[in-house]
Amino acid sequence: MEGMELIAFEIISNVGTAKSLAVEALRDAREGKYEEAEEKLAEASKYFVNGHHAHASLIQKEASGEKVEPSLIIMHAEDQMMSAETIKFLVEEMIEMYKDLRKEKVSV
Repeated sequence: MEGMELIAFEIISNVGTAKSLAVEALRDAREGKYEEAEEKLAEASKYFVNGHHAHASLIQKEASGEKVEPSLIIMHAEDQMMSAETIKFLVEEMIEMYKDLRKEKVSV
C-alpha cells in the first residue's frame, strides 16, 4: 500500500472508530450513564480530528500543486468521514434529549 491508499485507510480507520465510539456513547446515555457517554464522545472527537488531519494532508498536497488523482477509495474515505461527523452530531443531540426526558420523568 502506498501514499493515497495509506491516507485513505488512515481516514477510514480513524473516523470508523469515532463513529463506533459515538454509537457506544448513545447506548450509555440511554442507560443513564452520561459521564461515560461524554468520555466516549470526547474520545470520538480525537479520532475524528485524526481522520480530518489525514484528509487535510490531501487537500494540502493538491493546494501545493501536486496532482491528487481521484479514486474510489478516497471517495469512500470522504464518505465515511462525512457520515461519522453527521452521526456524532446527531448522537450529541440525542444524548441531550435523553437528559431532558430523564429530567421530565424525575420532576413528574
